[in-house]
Amino acid sequence: MDFADVWDRVIGIQSDPPRWLVLGSAALALLAILPHPVWRLSRNVVTIAHEGGHGLVALMTGRRLSSIRLHSDTSGLTVSSGKPTGLGMILTAAAGYTAPSLLGLGGAALLAAEHITALLWISIALLAGLLIMVRNAFGLLSVVLTGAAFFLISWYGGSELQAAFAYLGVWFLLLAGVRPVVELQGKRRRGGARDSDADQLARLTGIGALLWVTLFLVVALSCLLVGGSWLLTA
Repeated sequence: MDFADVWDRVIGIQSDPPRWLVLGSAALALLAILPHPVWRLSRNVVTIAHEGGHGLVALMTGRRLSSIRLHSDTSGLTVSSGKPTGLGMILTAAAGYTAPSLLGLGGAALLAAEHITALLWISIALLAGLLIMVRNAFGLLSVVLTGAAFFLISWYGGSELQAAFAYLGVWFLLLAGVRPVVELQGKRRRGGARDSDADQLARLTGIGALLWVTLFLVVALSCLLVGGSWLLTA
């Protein structure tokens, strides 16, 4: 298979999957989010998206990205340098909790346009970019394993397996984008997470942290509503 064949395969249009596959992938995504023991594992995928969002927006706003760390307790840390205040810093801080949902919304748009393979390869490209900046062993392992799963499915999987994997991933991001925001406010209500993204944004803007949490939740729920409708009507 030459480059032209690969390119045609990536940008080509795939037929819509059967209804049962779309609904089944949504159910599996919920099973990966609701039970706490499973969530402790699957939340690592959300952390990848969260920290990747910080890193991508930092670069887009002209900040210098220094490192990204992903930890086994599902926490993470993205370090960038530049002006400590201003719009670039605000957007970078706001990108983490909104990234999973916005990525899910983008994925839903691709699936609605029948670009299943393109979605898988765009995901691989984003993970490869993230891998360059990861600076700890667990983070490297997490990103490599996630990227390997996308590559193997996209290269060797049949059309139905690719569709199932793509729809599962997008449903997961749309649904899982809500839970970390709820968990964040729960920690804040108990007196924890005083250096959370919302609290950092409150210090940067003078707008209360609760309002930032509310904004995160509105974004997550809006993406779920819109993206979910696209998936169900594709």
